[in-house]
Amino acid sequence: MGPSADELRQELEATAEEVLGRLKSRQLFQSEWDIAAFVVFLTFVGIVVLLLLLVVIHCCCCCTSPRPRKVSPMKEKPKGVDNLALEP
Repeated sequence: MGPSADELRQELEATAEEVLGRLKSRQLFQSEWDIAAFVVFLTFVGIVVLLLLLVVIHCCCCCTSPRPRKVSPMKEKPKGVDNLALEP
């Protein structure tokens, strides 16, 4: 079975007190590794947000602008001269 409600409440209170203590002492990070991990996390989140923004911009710009339809190369009329020397 899982932890009881009292145990869960005590654990949450302990975590909240620890976070509030760090905020009061203005030391959110215990070591340089914490700072590095936070920077890596923020970089990752920033890149994901940037990519999502680019996708939204691409979809909005491409879907609303009228463009001429591309003709597939197979449906185009062949240009140039046939090389009759290659035929049997």
